[in-house]
Amino acid sequence: MTIFCVLLFLGLLWAEIHVISSFTDTQDVVALRSLKDVWQNTPPSWDKADDPCGAPWEGVTCNKSRVTSLGLSTMGLKGKLTGDIGQLTELRSLDLSFNRGLTGPLSPQLGDLSNLNILILAGCSFGGNIPDELGNLSELSFLALNSNNFTGKIPPSLGKLSKLYWLDLADNQLTGPIPVSTSTTPGLDLLLKAKHFHFNKNQLSGSIPPKLFSSEMILIHILFDGNNLSGTIPSTLVLVKSVEVLRLDRNFLTGEVPSDLNNLTNINELNLAHNKFTGPLPDLTGMDTLNYVDLSNNSFDASDAPTWFTILPSLTTLIMEFGSLQGTLPSKLFDIPQIQQVKLRNNALNNTLDMGDNICPQLQLVDLQDNEISSVTLRSQYKNILILIGNPVCGTALSNTNFCQLQQQAKQPYSTSLASCGGKSCPPDQKLSPQSCECAYPYEGTLYFRGPSFRELSSVNTFHSLEMSLWVKLGLTPGSVSLQNPFFNSDDYLQVQLALFPPMGQYFNRSEVQRIGFELSNQTYKPPKEFGPYYFIAFPYPFPGSHKGASLSKGVVIGISIGCIILVLSLIGLAIYAILQKKRAERAIGLSRPFASWAPSGKDSGGAPQLKGARWFSYDELKKCSNNFSESNEIGFGGYGKVYKGVFPDGKIVAIKRAQQGSMQGGVEFKTEIELLSRVHHKNLVGLVGFCFEQGEQMLVYEFMPNGTLRESLSGKFTV
Repeated sequence: MTIFCVLLFLGLLWAEIHVISSFTDTQDVVALRSLKDVWQNTPPSWDKADDPCGAPWEGVTCNKSRVTSLGLSTMGLKGKLTGDIGQLTELRSLDLSFNRGLTGPLSPQLGDLSNLNILILAGCSFGGNIPDELGNLSELSFLALNSNNFTGKIPPSLGKLSKLYWLDLADNQLTGPIPVSTSTTPGLDLLLKAKHFHFNKNQLSGSIPPKLFSSEMILIHILFDGNNLSGTIPSTLVLVKSVEVLRLDRNFLTGEVPSDLNNLTNINELNLAHNKFTGPLPDLTGMDTLNYVDLSNNSFDASDAPTWFTILPSLTTLIMEFGSLQGTLPSKLFDIPQIQQVKLRNNALNNTLDMGDNICPQLQLVDLQDNEISSVTLRSQYKNILILIGNPVCGTALSNTNFCQLQQQAKQPYSTSLASCGGKSCPPDQKLSPQSCECAYPYEGTLYFRGPSFRELSSVNTFHSLEMSLWVKLGLTPGSVSLQNPFFNSDDYLQVQLALFPPMGQYFNRSEVQRIGFELSNQTYKPPKEFGPYYFIAFPYPFPGSHKGASLSKGVVIGISIGCIILVLSLIGLAIYAILQKKRAERAIGLSRPFASWAPSGKDSGGAPQLKGARWFSYDELKKCSNNFSESNEIGFGGYGKVYKGVFPDGKIVAIKRAQQGSMQGGVEFKTEIELLSRVHHKNLVGLVGFCFEQGEQMLVYEFMPNGTLRESLSGKFTV
């Protein structure tokens, strides 16, 4: 017993000396250990070393001996955020996003982090009131508390955050009014550097205070949709000229829409639906950047179709359902250059529907159900969906026509193709990578786009641009992104299932998961502009050993080990053959899968192509536009291969230079050529439009020169 006590004493003494002599500041060590004691599922490295900065611990970043960043996104943490966090006084960034097991109220000690610049708690399960003490974080520029269970009011103290750029309180259970300043208290009207007010999907009530807005503000996103707000739209809103997305839908707003709302000429999404607005329809003339407008379910005065229906050049979607439109719908509405959807059901439109002779090729849906249309004139070959059910015209001899019946969308929403993987399947807990065609555990979640400028969900080009931006900007392997099941949900957000696959092996490591989670929650990643503002909610990541049922008894492990040894010995005679077969397969994969031989973007030159205006075409796209590479489309040939004329559905004409088998390059060399050509711009050289590298093909797509051959327009490396 005496020996045991001596050993215990020496052990404790050693531990104390180790803490005192550790690299990390003692105060920070104590704080992190206290958090570790109340959290489950902390990273394994937290159990392997006593020195968070010296070891270091995963998710912990230090400057000298002080902890400056704690990034634990998507770690599966469970527990509470206690007051010990306030001891990390040099902390500049705190990201605990996407840990649904983090619960309870926020500690007021968060307000002691006087150097904090970034606070991200999105996608957790925190509840209770938002502490007033957050208003003490004078250096804070990014605050994301969205998608939790917070209750109570928005603290007026947040108005003291004079450096705040991003304020996201969406998708909680917040109540009460939007606070503005008084002679004795701060308010949100003081946030003159804020560009984002995301308060949607709460239970906020009362009127929108006129004092909230001023000409000094630089807001671009005002998202108040899905609350219980009442009263009128304050006239001061029009002073914020920078606004790009304005969503006030699904509230109880009343009165007339400000007559000078069209002074907000930067708006691309305007949604005022599901309120109680009265008076004349708002005049949107001059809002030339407007893509999407929804005025449904209000009580506006009866009105013919306003002039702005036909003159907004950027309009893609016009929605005014359950409204008071009357008279004849102008045919010019259907030839707006970018129009995709017109949804005007349950109005009083009457007379003849004439869609004109110049219907926009992008128009996919016209829904005019339950109006008073008595006849239809279709002089052009409109082949997409027109719905006239509930109109008098469908009670005549035309009742059996397509537009008098429910119609299914002809085109399926886009999903990343796995066709090149030949129908291979994976276990239920894994997914097939579109790039490697191997089973893996991807980083998954849901992207929510709050104000996209389009409504066409089958566009390959649109979603290819999103895929490419994700793997390029997140530093992943080309082609390692899967998008599935895009649809517009009940909040009118575009919802897309996202899966990101590891560059090698079956798993991402914890550092990679933390990095990706932060880049998506901190908005470091920016999608293509047409997708608009977004947020992301990650699914729990299945790190090795975290799968249910993964724990096995010692006897079972020994038995499996012995069996594996026997199996390996029995297969050793086939090893050489298997290696040879693998090499052959890898050569085949290198030809059949796009970018399979290119490493992810990084320090060397083997990364994703750094393109300057060129884009990636699929093999099927180029095959279709060249009439299956027919002889009639052949316009040139040479030692490299043949050149074909291609015509895309939008009428764009290109020249496609298709390499023959003997002249194809390696993946890295082809990538280098693409990067070079995409940067070359000269009046005597045709421009590179894009490229294709899949199904054993290497093709370059150039501008088409109608007054000369491609050979005459290219020189040096560019000859065919």
